[in-house]
Amino acid sequence: MTHPTSRYRGIVLAMLLLVYTFNFVDRQILGILAPAIQADLGLTDTQLGALGGLAFALLYSTLAIPLAWRADRTSRTRVITLSLAVWSAFTALCGAATGFWQLFLCRVGVGVGEAGGVAPSYAVIADYFPAGRRARALGIYSLGIPLGSAAGVMAGGWIAQAIDWRTAFYAVGIAGVVLAPVFALVVREPARPPQPAGAAPIAHVFGILARKPSFWFLSFGAASSSMLGYGLAFWLPSLMKRSFGLDLIETGRFYGALLLIGGVAGVLAGGFAGDALGRRDRGAYAKLPAVCFWIAVPLFAAGILSHSTTAAFAFFLIPQALVYVWLAPVNAAIQHLVPAHMRATASATFLLINNLIGLGAGTLVLGALSEAMKASFGDESLRYAMLSGLVLYLLAGVLMAFAVKPLRKDWVD
Repeated sequence: MTHPTSRYRGIVLAMLLLVYTFNFVDRQILGILAPAIQADLGLTDTQLGALGGLAFALLYSTLAIPLAWRADRTSRTRVITLSLAVWSAFTALCGAATGFWQLFLCRVGVGVGEAGGVAPSYAVIADYFPAGRRARALGIYSLGIPLGSAAGVMAGGWIAQAIDWRTAFYAVGIAGVVLAPVFALVVREPARPPQPAGAAPIAHVFGILARKPSFWFLSFGAASSSMLGYGLAFWLPSLMKRSFGLDLIETGRFYGALLLIGGVAGVLAGGFAGDALGRRDRGAYAKLPAVCFWIAVPLFAAGILSHSTTAAFAFFLIPQALVYVWLAPVNAAIQHLVPAHMRATASATFLLINNLIGLGAGTLVLGALSEAMKASFGDESLRYAMLSGLVLYLLAGVLMAFAVKPLRKDWVD
């Protein structure tokens, strides 16, 4: 078996990061464009919430498992390439939508494409990088979340204000379609250990995970955090417009800077701290995120309740980093709950729970809460809906803490 050089590992990781960045540009651009889309198409907050989460999560969460199983059995890089082309094409089609249901179906299409991107990428990284460097590699890969989210809100806000929201969808979608063949040419399928005869069916992977308490605690802890995280990511641009009076470009700069500074710092800190602490105690892969979630709650509350953009940025910055810390250590831990040839399927199972609950419900629940609170709080209802949602970060911390002890027992080297 030929071992890849460190240089080529770096190239693979950079390409995977670039694809993941496009993943989140296409996923999160709707948030910055939401005020313009709402005004143009006459949508309610509940409809916007459904577009931001439920439409995307419906097939994204469920199709991820069969696509990951297929990737484990065949070529992970080929599945990633095709997925990138599909979700990018549907992102471009969002620009042609003329009503709620057309846009809803286009977002479902984006979810179908992205279903095959993340879990196989986790497995490719696990194959290319040794266990002691895996959380750091996954941390670098996870930079696609803040980088893609920031690029989406900054570029999307600028294009929408300079031209219109439809052009923003066209631009980012076409760019992703162009990237797909480049990725296919550069990234080789990693060498893998020989698979057992009659390789494990999906049900067998489910059975292994179902018997491990750490999997359930990590999955539902991540889902609780993602429910609020995706909700805040989608609705924060609307909050800055309604409660702070910022326009699209100002909102893009505000939230983009928050993601680039806080998000990047949090993801990298989680990767490096996870590997450093995890060498001494496998339970640290869950303990570190638990502590970070608990510290983040009061700081987020102060930012939500502030009335100055400067104060809001200062209060949001640290917790924005803290709630990203979980990504690398938890995803690294999931890779070690099953044998190597089941990694993509295990990751997809984790993502099913995380995204179906977190992504599917987060934006919709905050939107519905905001609408329900309008009678009491008027234009400030979104602020108080977000404040109420902070209980989810507290719950995420509790569930991660419960995962600490069983993770030490469930770990597979």
